Formats: sequence, structure tokens, C-alpha cells
Amino acid sequence: MEEVPRLSASARYIPEMPRRIDPVVRNTFGRKLRAWYRRNARDLPWRQTRDAYRVLVSELMLQQTQVSRVIEYYGEFLERFPTLAHVAEAKPRTVMEAWEGLGYYARARNLHRLARAVTDGGQQPKARLPAEPASLRELPGIGAYTAGAVASFAYERRAALVDTNVARVLKRVFSPGTNVKTPKGQKRLWEIAESLLPKTGRVTWTHNQALMELGALVCTARVAHCDRCPVRSVCRSAKLPMPKET
Repeated sequence: MEEVPRLSASARYIPEMPRRIDPVVRNTFGRKLRAWYRRNARDLPWRQTRDAYRVLVSELMLQQTQVSRVIEYYGEFLERFPTLAHVAEAKPRTVMEAWEGLGYYARARNLHRLARAVTDGGQQPKARLPAEPASLRELPGIGAYTAGAVASFAYERRAALVDTNVARVLKRVFSPGTNVKTPKGQKRLWEIAESLLPKTGRVTWTHNQALMELGALVCTARVAHCDRCPVRSVCRSAKLPMPKET
């Protein structure tokens, strides 16, 4: 008989998450999350639009960049390039110059390539970004998260999205034992995100914004502020015993 390894005094037992989330837990989580968001959401400029291009610009800028810094550049960039066609018609260097200060310039290069692909090099100025995540992912520089974000925030589709903040929230609330750095862990978190989607796209808009906001303001990487978390009652991490001092 194989000996069962012993846990150290400071270890915490984390049971496996059931493959399906209990409907009561799912509904409670969504209801409390969205109610909290409606009371606490930050007034961010990209939340005031359903224009797919403007949503895309915000999502690209927010990758690897703090919100406060993006706010400084977002409006100025859109004044200079109000549509995808304006980006497509500009020289790559001009777009890069407008991006200067945000860093990670591959994002600006991908935006220019995407704009030229969608508008046929600027020849179709009224061309729009597709609404479905699968079609969005075919465009240059668009990954699973960005596709879900544009589909949800611009077109109000029932699309899941998992960025760093959302992954942290879903892991802590539903699957504390998941390793988010592995393909298997990522797949599991996307499955959870899909299973939590509300029935309509309009409510999904609020739901996805709320997930991101909770991870940014409350369930942060440095500190999980459980004392002010709206979904603590259904959070599996909150129910785990704290590690004992050795």
C-alpha cells in the first residue's frame, strides 16, 4: 500500500472543484457581483461607448499599462485617429508616434495591420470590426481575451473573457487549486467564465465589466480584500482555513 504524503503544518487542503458550478452559487455570484459593480464602477471613458473601434483601442492600450496612464492617451489618440480608416491611411511610424509613452509598441503595429486588413488599406472607410469572437480572432494581434472584450463591450454578445484580473477572481472564488500558468489551468478558467455568463448579452456587458473591476479594485494580486468583497459568501478561498504558523 502506497503511503499518503503528509502535509506540512502550514499547508492548506484545497479540494478539487466540481466540474459544474452549483446553479444557486452561480446565480448568487452573478447577482452580488453586478449589484456591487453598479454601486462602485469607475467612470472610465471607454465604458461610455459601444463603438467597436474605440473599445478595441482601449483594450489594446490597457494591455500591460495602468488605467491612469491609458486615460491620458486614449482621448488624444482617438482625436488623431477617429476611425479605423484613419489608422489604415496613416504611415506606421505616425501611429507609433501617437502611441509613444504607452510602451509595448507591438500593440500599435498590430492595430495598424488590423486597420489595413479590415478597411482594405483604407479603401473601405465604413468597414467595421466583426461582432463574433471567432471572426475577431482572425485579425492581427487579436487574442482570445481581446476578441471576447470587443464582442461583449461593443456588440453586447454573450462572450466570455479572461484577463489577469478575471483569472485571479475566478481562481480564488471557484477553483483555488488551479494553476493559472498552465494550459490546463487556463482552459479550466475559460470554462468557468463561460459557465457564469448571464442569459443576455446586455447583462453580460455588466457582468464582464464587473469581473474585471473586482479584480482591479478588491481581489487584487497583492491583497485580497475579503472584508469588502461582494462575493465572499460563495468564495471557496474565503472558506479555507488560514495557514498555521510553523
